[in-house]
Amino acid sequence: MADIIALKDTVTGTSFQPGTIEYFNPDVGQVATLDILYDYDSLRQTLDRDALSSNRETTLWRYRDLLPIAPDSPVPPLAVGWTALYQTPRLAQDLGIQQAWVKDDGANPTGSLKDRASTMVVAHALEKGVKVVSTASTGNAAAALAGVGASVNHTTIETIIFVPAAAPEAKIAQLLVYGATVILVEDSYDTAFDLCYEMCISENWYCRNTGINPYTSEGKKTVAYEIAEQLNWQAPDVVIVSVGDGSIISGVHKGFVELHKLGWIEHVPRLIGVQAAGSSPLVKAWQNNMAAVDMQAEEVHTIADSISAGLPRDRVKALRAVRETKGAFVAVSDEAIIQAIPTFARLTGVFAEPSTAAIYAGAKEALKQGYLQADERVIFISTGNGLKDVRRAQESVSGGLRVQPTLGAVRTALKNR
Repeated sequence: MADIIALKDTVTGTSFQPGTIEYFNPDVGQVATLDILYDYDSLRQTLDRDALSSNRETTLWRYRDLLPIAPDSPVPPLAVGWTALYQTPRLAQDLGIQQAWVKDDGANPTGSLKDRASTMVVAHALEKGVKVVSTASTGNAAAALAGVGASVNHTTIETIIFVPAAAPEAKIAQLLVYGATVILVEDSYDTAFDLCYEMCISENWYCRNTGINPYTSEGKKTVAYEIAEQLNWQAPDVVIVSVGDGSIISGVHKGFVELHKLGWIEHVPRLIGVQAAGSSPLVKAWQNNMAAVDMQAEEVHTIADSISAGLPRDRVKALRAVRETKGAFVAVSDEAIIQAIPTFARLTGVFAEPSTAAIYAGAKEALKQGYLQADERVIFISTGNGLKDVRRAQESVSGGLRVQPTLGAVRTALKNR
């Protein structure tokens, strides 16, 4: 276990002692999300990077010495993390870059990277003796919490989920199958987020909401740990990830920064965040050199529901991640996202939901704008499985070859395809 030395407000830099604050600096507001800080000098002295190679744990808990969960505390049994990192030469060739890999986090138990955050939050809830954990989500974080909550059999944790009523049916069905209590909010994700938080405070539930709960970043940072270890501790030049609330890109950033502080990698990669053009407040803030505290909620419209956010909740950390690494934010159209679904799958073998397919379109845009160079080694983080939104995948492709049940008909169809 890594001992927490402070919780630091990302806006004012105020530090709080562990246990004195839960979600954000109340004197500033929700924008002042928290960084969980450790004694990195001490960890550098006591931890052995190369000893990880003999660790037989094949989940994110292989990094337990760098996580804020006590060694004897129970953790959810679902095998979250240690997902495959695929080298994808055809993707590299298509884009004209030196090397490309896809980190397939859609292979997590509930189909998305959000499982990392939820297993961390539920583990912390078990330590605290919490009985109700709640979150607001467009689908993936909700499924992650519902699935991880359902897996816990040594105590009872009730999960209560707030989702926009317009969320994809497949995602809502997944929540119900896991047995979560699902509140379908007849409004936007941002409204559902606020309603969830208000209920958590009123009813003394534990709030998993992205950005507000600092333990979500502690789970998400493990994807960076895995990428570095799977590359034999040779950090890539660039990591590309889709962005909604900003919690994933900030978690990726924290993971690489911590590895660099420990001396386990030589540099922190540049981070490129991809947003849908119809939901791109971070792109605009970055382009205009705007401070996160000055951002205002805006109306958003995109088919990529997982990255739809009018006011990103982890906006301070997300902007910091891109600015500190000299990366970039780019925006891509819904049309480009739809076209990217089959292209990304055919180049990599990874079936991704729209929000993940956006990273292929984003790489094209980053190359066009000069944010990505031909001689670079690039990681693409696939954050969600394509089965999360089959309807959009169906829109991206045409039907098969319909034939009569004869060999002649099959041959004719193949000849004329």
